Amino acid sequence: MDPIKELEREQLRSDVPAIASGDTVKVSVKVVEGSRERIQIFEGTVMRLRGGGLNQRVTVRRIASGVGVERTFMVHAPRVEKIEIVRHGVARRAQLYFLRGRVGKSATLRERRPGR
Repeated sequence: MDPIKELEREQLRSDVPAIASGDTVKVSVKVVEGSRERIQIFEGTVMRLRGGGLNQRVTVRRIASGVGVERTFMVHAPRVEKIEIVRHGVARRAQLYFLRGRVGKSATLRERRPGR
């Protein structure tokens, strides 16, 4: 076995849920401010997933004070405390860039019904 792939496999997190584009997620991130460390929660819609394995990245978008904010997180990074799915949304494409131009109710996605 390739030693690099084996090292990556050891560092993969097992507590990562199956995320898809359109899902609403809460990402808990460790933030270091001077000597203090706290957890900051970023909740929003998954815009896209990139990469695989240890390099998997997820871009999450939310509206804060009327301004759209997008943040990209490394899924397996040690600074990411946990990722939890709030709701599953129906998305018919992999990258939801069309949501950038939408405001209000038109920027929401239908919820995926269980069993489908």
